[in-house]
Amino acid sequence: MQVTYDFSGKGVLLIGATTGIGRATALAFARAGASLYTSGIGAAQGESLLTELRDLGADAVFEEADVRDGSAMAALHRNAFDRLGRVDVAFNNAGVSGKTAPVQDLEDADYDLLMDVNLKGIFNGLRHQVPHMIEHGGGAIVNTSSLFGVMGFATTAVYCASKWGVIGLTNSVALEVARKNIRVNAIAPGSVMTPLLTDMFGSAQGARDTVIPMIPMGRISDPAEIAQLVLFLSSDAASFITGQAVVIDGGGFVAGADQL
Repeated sequence: MQVTYDFSGKGVLLIGATTGIGRATALAFARAGASLYTSGIGAAQGESLLTELRDLGADAVFEEADVRDGSAMAALHRNAFDRLGRVDVAFNNAGVSGKTAPVQDLEDADYDLLMDVNLKGIFNGLRHQVPHMIEHGGGAIVNTSSLFGVMGFATTAVYCASKWGVIGLTNSVALEVARKNIRVNAIAPGSVMTPLLTDMFGSAQGARDTVIPMIPMGRISDPAEIAQLVLFLSSDAASFITGQAVVIDGGGFVAGADQL
């Protein structure tokens, strides 16, 4: 049974929207009636997303921006605030998988890419979204962490570290704004069939071969399933939930914890 949400009259800023979870979530918000300001890397993918969103009847904009660039992120947020008037929901979703290798085989550039996109990128969102939401009386922010933000996994040490950092940011900022009618949560997805997963394991089949044996439910999730969690955390149905990292992984964390 699919839950129906109503975000009519709400402004949603979605960063990391062109593929995977971000794209599925943008489409879900559009179906729920939200006005959308979307961003990501890849002008062609952004234009195709915009076409899909408008075909669903959404008031939508796409702006290409690199989350690592503080000036670009400041401009993106100014543009979003000007266009939407009020951002009620922000979804900070940009992320990369980086190089999969033992820690001794990683270079400075490998570390910098993961930390700058996965962690600094979310910081560059929060630092603009929080004051806007304080000024406008509240809102909801969702950040994308990972199952690897709550457990380690060999050959992904820096990726794990970046995603653990996302949860630290989420928890701390949630406490800073808890009395400001702003909720800040994170999602911690396990394996989702997205370009990030296939990049991490070399191919879709490589991902299936590696991760399905570790998932109790025996399958890799679809991005649309993760989108439903984002909409829930952004909605009034989650009005008393803040500072949480919600694992959505088909039982993988429970199975992993049991084996430790």
